[in-house]
Amino acid sequence: MPVSEANTTIFGPRVYVFDTSMPAGDITNLATTIFNGQAAAEFSSNRYALLFKPGTYNVNFNVGFYTHVAGLGQNPGDVHITGGVNVNADWDNGNATRNFWRALENYAVTPSNGQTQIAVSQAAPLRRLHIRGELHLFDFDSNWNAGWASGGFLADSIVDGLVVPASQQQWFSRNSSWGSWNNGVWNMVFLGCSNPPAGQFPEPPYTTIARTPIIREKPYLYISNAGQYQVFVPALQTDTLGVSWATSSTPGTSIPIDQFYIARPETSTAAAINTALSQGKHLLFTPGIYQLSETIRVNNANTVVLGIGIPTLVPTNGQIAMAIADVPGVKVAGLTFDGGPINSPTMLEVGPTGASGNHSANPTSLHDITVRTGGATNGRYDVGIKINSHHVIGDHFWLWRADHGAGAAWTSNVSKNGLVVNGNNVTLYGLFNEHHNEYQTLWNGNNGRTYFYQSEIPYDPPNQAVWMSHNGTKNGWASYKVADHVANHEAWGLGVYSYFRDAAVKLETAIEAPNTQGIKFHSMTTIWLNGVAGSEITHVINGQGGRVYANTPAEAMRQTIANWTGTGAADTQAPSTPASLTATAVSSSQINLSWGASTDNVGVAGYNVYRGGTLVGAPGSNSYSDTGLTASTVYSYTVRARDAAGNLSANSNSASATTQPGGGTGAPLVRTGWTGTSSPASSEPVSALFDGNLATRWTTGVPMANGQSLTVDMQGVKTFNKIVMNSTGSDLDYARGYQVFVSNDGTSWGSAIATGTGTGPVVTVTFTTRNARYIRVVQTGSNSSWWSMREFDVYY
Repeated sequence: MPVSEANTTIFGPRVYVFDTSMPAGDITNLATTIFNGQAAAEFSSNRYALLFKPGTYNVNFNVGFYTHVAGLGQNPGDVHITGGVNVNADWDNGNATRNFWRALENYAVTPSNGQTQIAVSQAAPLRRLHIRGELHLFDFDSNWNAGWASGGFLADSIVDGLVVPASQQQWFSRNSSWGSWNNGVWNMVFLGCSNPPAGQFPEPPYTTIARTPIIREKPYLYISNAGQYQVFVPALQTDTLGVSWATSSTPGTSIPIDQFYIARPETSTAAAINTALSQGKHLLFTPGIYQLSETIRVNNANTVVLGIGIPTLVPTNGQIAMAIADVPGVKVAGLTFDGGPINSPTMLEVGPTGASGNHSANPTSLHDITVRTGGATNGRYDVGIKINSHHVIGDHFWLWRADHGAGAAWTSNVSKNGLVVNGNNVTLYGLFNEHHNEYQTLWNGNNGRTYFYQSEIPYDPPNQAVWMSHNGTKNGWASYKVADHVANHEAWGLGVYSYFRDAAVKLETAIEAPNTQGIKFHSMTTIWLNGVAGSEITHVINGQGGRVYANTPAEAMRQTIANWTGTGAADTQAPSTPASLTATAVSSSQINLSWGASTDNVGVAGYNVYRGGTLVGAPGSNSYSDTGLTASTVYSYTVRARDAAGNLSANSNSASATTQPGGGTGAPLVRTGWTGTSSPASSEPVSALFDGNLATRWTTGVPMANGQSLTVDMQGVKTFNKIVMNSTGSDLDYARGYQVFVSNDGTSWGSAIATGTGTGPVVTVTFTTRNARYIRVVQTGSNSSWWSMREFDVYY
């Protein structure tokens, strides 16, 4: 078969699928041609996946930027390369500190010279590799000095020979093995590895944890014995040691490719992707850059979202790029998110605000996720990844505010935080988080765990005054911040580095955490890489550890603390009991609850709502809407307050309510407190739509034109399936055309849930049942009459 057939598959022209029938020389030449274009293409828009069907290949090539090399066997040994697959840093004279954005996985390689070279830093994961020889993690410069390299990730892999990090400054290895390990520089963590090197932090800089507490290996594409493409989803495992495929196939399940929507950047819109997801499809992104006009919404449990070839997602309207519902078992892997031109609140959101589901038996897992702002193009966001759901597993993140490239400036490519964790029992493996304007990592949830942390704080604060935390009272923002209310947290192997390039800026402490007995940190180091004279990291953690401020003497460049445990007493005081609970039925399927706020010695984290003694919700504030109820039925409730340490108050008073009769679309929702806005607005306000008086009205005050809009805030999530726009009394002012949208946050609207044409003063619109807080109606027609209404009703 000619090699020209390699990119004619269902995955599009940027995916090359090689077969053993193709001439080995042609495969090498094609892969080398791609490498030559990508060797120094740090911010290229090109993306490639080079995939090898099962068999043996005598090929030898290098891997450049935005290139994903993978075997298509179910096990690594199914694809055997006898030659070489290497990553060098020749483009930067042996300096691998910018060798980002590439991936190697799921094959065996016997290097012809006995050595495989993979000189990389962040966002270059190595997974499911069997290297039948040595592995070198660095490159030489033109004078045969070991060039710099700055951090990488190896998981579920076997190296038969010696691993030589040489100048590699930090590295994270999980569930892997090797013949022997040569050296370390500053921070190396070995988790669940069969034969970690001997020694203990800080000299040598090794941190060893015997077993991986909970993991699901990354999903991957393969070809079955019947010749069909499938995606293999490894099973959730606990307390693991060693490689998942060492003695038998990795446990898990396979999903046929026809159950996936295959996204391609030239044809797939955000709306088309969301439609496929809503129909129960899984999602596979092929290589390319995806300009997203709306949030990608992953709402179904157990959905797999897999990227091949470093696909990159860019939100264009200031929306969240991807939002995952508070459902179990979602897997997202192999994606890069770029900040868009309009500031987004979050790039990847896992669970909505207030998510409360218990997903311990089937957690969501995130693998090989890069989030960046600036570099390739300028962009902005507040938070890179926000994790609201409980029990989430993160398996290799790089969250990067660009320090060079397009838009790289203090007030340009702004991102406040790389990571915010609000959920409980979240576990992260391999967290690389750098250069954000405020806290790099902010951890608000309880029982969090991080295994390996690498963080350069921002290079570019222009002066100390603009980079102050704690209401301007403390120098800088800690890299790793555990919120004051958190009772339990533990982390291993943390390196925080400074290069204050532009000013003599100081950071008071690299790590900041509450001084309570449930907080533990192991193997911490701070490093002064370079910077303006007078700059420094003053302490390692909470005022402890010496300052780093120069390259010499050695203690001025590197400080370490092997172990730190909070000494304060644990919080055992429960919050006060919620008072004055009331229950009000607002429809045939919804009861609204409210109660007086509780107090606590540390802080109230939220409330547990019980219906008939069963927990049904865990809101963060003192109100809750219980939906999905049965018409004409009595329901009884109690509420308990909780704090971050898990202390629960006594039960509130009991409150009962009976849902309204009817159900279906016959029961209008109670509109008390509803508000709204319109574009354009006039002196006749939106509030007239909710007053029950047909003598008052709202209007745009101008003739109808496409794009006018009315937005209604129902002040809480409601369940509904019909709206009625009543213009009686202004009979010619009905919408000549309309689109209806819904939203939970007033920002992300998605696709229209209904469209149509008005034919009279009362316009009735029905649709499948929705749960949302906001409704927006866009008027799409044109007429000399003003668009106006007397009443706006919502039904269920």
